[in-house]
Amino acid sequence: MEKKNLSRRQFVTTVAAGAGTILIGSASCAAFAGKAKTATDPFRTITLGKTGIRTTLLGMGTGYNGYNRTSAITRAGVAESVIRYAYESGIRYFDCADSYGTHPFTAAALKGIPRDKYTIGTKMWVTPGGIPEKERPDARVVVDRFRKELNTDYIDLVQLHCMTTGEWTSLQKKFMDGLEDLKAKKVIRAHGVSVHSFDALKVAAEDPWVDVIHVRINPFGENMDQRDPALVVPVIEKFHKAGKGVIGMKVVGGGKFRNEPEKIDPSLKYVLGLGTVDMIIVGFESTAQVDDYISRMKNISLG
Repeated sequence: MEKKNLSRRQFVTTVAAGAGTILIGSASCAAFAGKAKTATDPFRTITLGKTGIRTTLLGMGTGYNGYNRTSAITRAGVAESVIRYAYESGIRYFDCADSYGTHPFTAAALKGIPRDKYTIGTKMWVTPGGIPEKERPDARVVVDRFRKELNTDYIDLVQLHCMTTGEWTSLQKKFMDGLEDLKAKKVIRAHGVSVHSFDALKVAAEDPWVDVIHVRINPFGENMDQRDPALVVPVIEKFHKAGKGVIGMKVVGGGKFRNEPEKIDPSLKYVLGLGTVDMIIVGFESTAQVDDYISRMKNISLG
């Protein structure tokens, strides 16, 4: 794998993460004082901001390498079995999206389990590409289809997927208003956004419509909105202080660290130690990975 050069600032951030002391933004060693090892219990119950949605610290992402209604686990034919195994192992949050094609597999995997025992988040693709159709129906039409595919009366969280421009709140207002209406009708419990640019991230931090945000964060700046995590952390703090739910994604670089185990534990420790990320999701591809990350989190101490 090609080695990437880190700036001095990134280097300090990364080394500090590995040592258990985060030296960026307002997260200093004092932030960890008194934190028990249970703070990294993957099955610890967390609340996503002010939404009232309670779920596990560790969630399963179903869309690793996801596009055009497929993902790694659907192409491998293991989606249903891995999702079911994650639930049986104690994970209660399942992150889906229309572009991943994992709704029916999630429904099949969780069939027979009381609906209030797990949390489903999913995402609408509202920009060109991403899904086979060119049409982008109103939120009501799309979410009705989602509910049928997921075999559920309600969805905990629906987000706009992969916003990349700082103008997304004006460009996508129709869909935002539609999701707001569905929340008022209790068809969904919360709405939000996942972003793939720093401009889109900063706009999301300021917009009161956002209940929950997916944030790309790891100490190495891999597959993030900025190569320097020190620039992203203050924005995450702004989300947290505003009472928005914060879901950490790309914690292991969007899979880039899968063959670099020496980076996985520092990344988990870094993100969990920030104190401003409510939960993390990992795109599991096998039951062995589920076991591995559960074990890794249980062995991380922030004290």
